[in-house]
Amino acid sequence: MSKKGRVLVAMSGGIDSSLAAVLLHEQGYEVVGMTMKTWDYASSGGTKKETGCCSLDSINDARHVAVQLGFPHYILDIRNEFGDYVIDHFTSEYIAGRTPNPCVLCNTHIKWDALLQRADKLHCDFIATGHYAQVREENGRHIISKGLDENKDQSYALWGVSQKSLSRTIFPLGKLHKTEIYEMATQKGFMELVNKPESYEICFVPDNDYRGFLKKRVPTLENDVKGGEFVLEDGTVVGTHEGYPFYTIGQRKGLGIALGYPVFVTGIDRKNNRVVLGHKHHLAKNAMRVKQLNLSKYENVFNPLETVTKVRYNDDGTPAKLWQENDEIIVHFHEPVFAIAPGQASVFYEGNDVIGGGWITESFNNDEC
Repeated sequence: MSKKGRVLVAMSGGIDSSLAAVLLHEQGYEVVGMTMKTWDYASSGGTKKETGCCSLDSINDARHVAVQLGFPHYILDIRNEFGDYVIDHFTSEYIAGRTPNPCVLCNTHIKWDALLQRADKLHCDFIATGHYAQVREENGRHIISKGLDENKDQSYALWGVSQKSLSRTIFPLGKLHKTEIYEMATQKGFMELVNKPESYEICFVPDNDYRGFLKKRVPTLENDVKGGEFVLEDGTVVGTHEGYPFYTIGQRKGLGIALGYPVFVTGIDRKNNRVVLGHKHHLAKNAMRVKQLNLSKYENVFNPLETVTKVRYNDDGTPAKLWQENDEIIVHFHEPVFAIAPGQASVFYEGNDVIGGGWITESFNNDEC
C-alpha cells in the first residue's frame, strides 16, 4: 500500500482525466482507474457512430493509459441510475417549461455517489477526477475553489457535491493550465490523447439536438404541444410555435417568426402552451430565487452576503447580495442580468471560493435592488 494512499480515478478516456491518473501515479499514490458507462447511443434513438465519454473507443483509451502505467482499470455500468435520474429529470424539466443542467445533476447525484461506493469496495482512500478545480479544508468545511486556469475552470459544475464527498476528493489538475496538460501528454507519448477532439455537448445528446431527443424520448410530445401561441409581453398574439418545451429563455435564433425587429424568448407559459417574445431589455432582471441549496464554504449565509453570482456555466458572474430565507436564497444583483432561466444552476462565489449554489426557480425585478 502506498504511503499516500489508494485513489480511484474517474477516467473518461479524455486527456484531462487520463493525465489526472498519470500525475497521481507519479506522485506516489496507488491508482485504480474507473470508467463509468452512463448511457448508450442506441437507447437515445441515435443513428450516428457512438462517440464521447461512453464510447468503446473512450473506454479503450482509458484502459490503454492504465496498462501503460501498470495500474488496474475497471468499467462501471451505471446506465440505469443515470437514465432514471439524469435523463428523466432532463426530460421532465423541459416539459415543465424550465431549462435543465444535466451535467451538474450528474456530478451531484450520480458520479460522486457511484465513485465513492466503488471506492469503498476497492478499499480506496480517495477519489479523483480531471476537473479544473481545487478543494481544501478550512474551519471544518471542505471548500471548492476555481481552477488556476480560469479559461477551463469547472468549479461551477461542482457546487452540489456534498461535504462528505469533498472530504475524499482530489483534483490533480486544479493548479495547472490546459497548455501544461498538453505538454505533459506529448512528453509522455500519449499523442492519441493530444490529438483527440474534446466534446462539449451533453453526453446523451451528442448531436446537440435536444429537441430531437425530447421528441424521441416522448413520442406524443410534439403533437401535444405543437401549435401554441407566440405572444408579446402585452399578450398580443403574433404567431404559432412548435411547442413550448422546444424554446429556452433568451433564445433569438430558430424561432421561425419575423416581426421586423429582433425578438427574444422572454417567458414560457407551460399552462397555456404560450411562448412570450420581447425586446432584449425585457430579459434584464435584477433579482431571482434559488432553491435546493448546497452550501460548502459556510453552513448558512450571513445576511446579507456580498458575492459574485453566476446564472449559467459560461457566465462571468455579477456582483450580488444574498439573503437566505429558510430553504431558499434571494439574490439581489447590483446590475441587471440578462436571460436568467429557471431550471439552471446558480453558483455563488466569494473571491475564487464557491460559497454554494442551487437551482433557479424564478427571476424578477425588485425596486430595492
